[in-house]
Amino acid sequence: MEKTDIAIIGNGPAGISAALTAKVRNCDFKIFGNKDVSRKLDLAKKIENYPGEYNISGHQLIEKYQKQLDLMGIVVNEERINNVYCSNDYFLLLTDKNEYQAKAVILAGGAPNGKLIEGEKDYLGKGVSYCATCDGNLYKNKIIAVICDDKSLEEEVEYLAGLAQKVYYYSAYKTDLHLPNVNISTKKIQRIVGEKFVDGIISDDGSMLKVDGVFILRSVVNADSLVYGLKTVNGNVVVDRNMATDIAGLFACGDITGRPYQIVKALGEGNVAIHSAISYLNKK
Repeated sequence: MEKTDIAIIGNGPAGISAALTAKVRNCDFKIFGNKDVSRKLDLAKKIENYPGEYNISGHQLIEKYQKQLDLMGIVVNEERINNVYCSNDYFLLLTDKNEYQAKAVILAGGAPNGKLIEGEKDYLGKGVSYCATCDGNLYKNKIIAVICDDKSLEEEVEYLAGLAQKVYYYSAYKTDLHLPNVNISTKKIQRIVGEKFVDGIISDDGSMLKVDGVFILRSVVNADSLVYGLKTVNGNVVVDRNMATDIAGLFACGDITGRPYQIVKALGEGNVAIHSAISYLNKK
């Protein structure tokens, strides 16, 4: 298990801001994110309120961020964090392949892409999973539903197809995945149902499909699903002016804390969050 002082989850503007200051302060840290940096930022055609960069595009800004990370020797770990567990002394971060231990954590993963499916939170750990490699073996030769909103996560769908008897695949994009035991559906899942454990799913047309489990693969995992017990309001993480959450040693910044969804706001909060994390460690 790899250990670090500070783990930064997310490599959008907030996470990058935190990482740059962490590097300058010679902190022991790791930053987790994806190669696309921020799809929402990448789609911005023209940004007019970014100090010093008039009419820059989101894509150009991402290129500048990446160049600065490279020059400073900061490498983004592209493993997706699926769960963060808190103890008295450290945080345990789980990815599809590895476990990491950190003394402080900064959540900078951005705002979730959509609302939770009805029943999703109720059955988390009871048939609902966010991690294919963590829980896939529990569904060998069983029937599962897989919901995915990011094509880069499709290799996890293939992994699950190699284990399950049947996969009902609900993708938010056009997929060209063709496997004999994968049924691709254009329906949308409205509700996850069951008694103690998941029994099935109900689609937007009212039809019910019996399944043994549901895997939800999102590019951004809701914060309160990522960290059990984290205080949120309307899906936004509640923080104070130091970007501290209600869990000691856990900080949040950027779009994950709510509106306004602005790059300059995310950059400032990322800077505050890393300074607060450093102060927290110094006091410990």
